[in-house]
Amino acid sequence: MPKIRAGIVGVGNCASGIIQGIELCKRGDKDAKTLGNTKIGAYRIEDIDFVTAFDVGANKVGKPLSKAIYLGPNMVRWTGSVSGCEAVVKESPVLDGVGIYVDEKIKPIKSGRPIAKIKDEVMADLKSTKTELLVNYLPVGSQKATEFWAEVALEAGVGFVNCIPVFIASNDGWGKRFSKAGLPIIGDDVKGVVGATIVHRTLARLCSDRSVRVDRTYQINVGGNTDFLNMKEQQRLESKRISKTEAVQSMLTHRLPNDKIYVGPSDFIPYLGNTKLAFIRIEGTMFPGIPFNMEMRLEVDDKANSAGVVVDAIRYCKIALDKKVGGPLIDASAWLMKHPPVSLTDDVAKEKVSEWVSRPV
Repeated sequence: MPKIRAGIVGVGNCASGIIQGIELCKRGDKDAKTLGNTKIGAYRIEDIDFVTAFDVGANKVGKPLSKAIYLGPNMVRWTGSVSGCEAVVKESPVLDGVGIYVDEKIKPIKSGRPIAKIKDEVMADLKSTKTELLVNYLPVGSQKATEFWAEVALEAGVGFVNCIPVFIASNDGWGKRFSKAGLPIIGDDVKGVVGATIVHRTLARLCSDRSVRVDRTYQINVGGNTDFLNMKEQQRLESKRISKTEAVQSMLTHRLPNDKIYVGPSDFIPYLGNTKLAFIRIEGTMFPGIPFNMEMRLEVDDKANSAGVVVDAIRYCKIALDKKVGGPLIDASAWLMKHPPVSLTDDVAKEKVSEWVSRPV
């Protein structure tokens, strides 16, 4: 079977989850083998190989990826070990990738080496391993660091999957550069399989489809991993709030004023670990002017939500490379990401991307 030679930027909980999920597929675990999109085009989940990896943690750099995914502050323990993944984790420049609240947990490497030197080594590693695409799993708020890796993808001639709310695929300038280079990009900010945003979007779409008016709505999220700890730093959250809010606004018949909608991470509760709790409320009015409201509570494993989507994003990116399609992948991004270049309803996006995959090269 054909393989996908992928690189991963940021060996945190999300990276650990996706790698352990692929391992379970390789072992023939019943749930891993039957849930989710088991095959997209020619590619199965277990056809994804991570041949390069990059991180800033002093305890992870220099370790095999198969070992690094279990090192602190990572919490994912779906399986005790993984096969393959013997690529050595290489140093990534810190830039703005480590927030003040997570610095002591991540303990970034302090090599003091010039960024240009690190970049040269990154480029050499991507070339020697024949990496085809990069998955960006940096922490929220890593604007400069994400731009660094987008530049690396362009220079190295590899595809790019941007899982975080830094606007690259949805930025016209970046999008044009990837189009000119003939390289696919999927982004920005991954949706969960059954996450807070996709559920909130579905409820908002329900209201629009049933011809009722949404007057006010909020989504409050809490969790206990380093992702939520990082998001205590409010200045790192601007793009995250925009991404999550626009994902819901795009489903409404009429946009809500800013003071009538709140969508965003709210707090860090350490003992929750990788569990994420979401509280969603919608207040509205139905014919002939009668009010209604609904509330729901969602409890999910935050990293499983991410892994189940990113294994699809990687395969769509690889199919685009096979088809020699460059630039932002509009339909795939609309289906998989909160802040795509073009917003589509989820049913339309799913239909379009499925049709695109089946279209002959």
